[in-house]
Amino acid sequence: SQGWIGNIRKLAAARFWDGLSVNRVQDNYVVQWGDADGEDKAKARKLPDGLVTVPESDYVHFGRERGILGPNQIDNFTDAPEPIGSLPIRPIRDSYSRVGFGLGWPLGYQDISRPTPETQGVWPVHCYGMVGVGRNLSPDTGSGAELYTVIGHAPRHLDRNIAVVGRVIEGIEHLSSLPRGTEALGFYKAAEERVPIQSVRLGGVVANLPAYEFLSTESGSFAQYADARANRRDAFFIRPAGGADVCNIPVPVRRVK
Repeated sequence: SQGWIGNIRKLAAARFWDGLSVNRVQDNYVVQWGDADGEDKAKARKLPDGLVTVPESDYVHFGRERGILGPNQIDNFTDAPEPIGSLPIRPIRDSYSRVGFGLGWPLGYQDISRPTPETQGVWPVHCYGMVGVGRNLSPDTGSGAELYTVIGHAPRHLDRNIAVVGRVIEGIEHLSSLPRGTEALGFYKAAEERVPIQSVRLGGVVANLPAYEFLSTESGSFAQYADARANRRDAFFIRPAGGADVCNIPVPVRRVK
């Protein structure tokens, strides 16, 4: 996702979103923000210089040198993840693709028996709170000026069809609780319904911004955590499920004291 992330950094540095708005809140789906007049060239806010056009091929990353996941399936959460290339993988079962966790992220990867650097592929998946890049019809991939975050059941059908560039690690409740739009796809009908954006900044320029840490997905502690999420053993549960959707094992993130 580095092409889009580079664009987003430039947009934030240029204060592109300041004074724009949240324009779409679709129940059980996404919240989207950006320039409500972006489709009107006469009214659209000017984009900063230097944005790149990212190809659709970057929805999936290929090549062993880029830290791509391997094909091995691990049925026991307590097994150690096996490093293939430069990135270890802790796979779980999933209906869309082979999935697992790497470097703190929920990821999908190709189910192939003999991976090569040219065929190995890995991609981030649309879980709750993940942030993606709005776009028009293919071959457009979006510049990063229009962003959305998932506020409902994970829309995994979007995987590899649209760029995922990050996730909300704190404050998602302020987005998920917004009034729902009444127009098609949850867009607000009137301009006054839109939620204004005061400012968007890169974290490095925000004074006293908290620091955060995540539970390493390569650790034994994460393996125990994932097993506990998949096989609830407290008194309320009658039968352990024996597995869990990748999005139902959110990677723990916390402020650093």
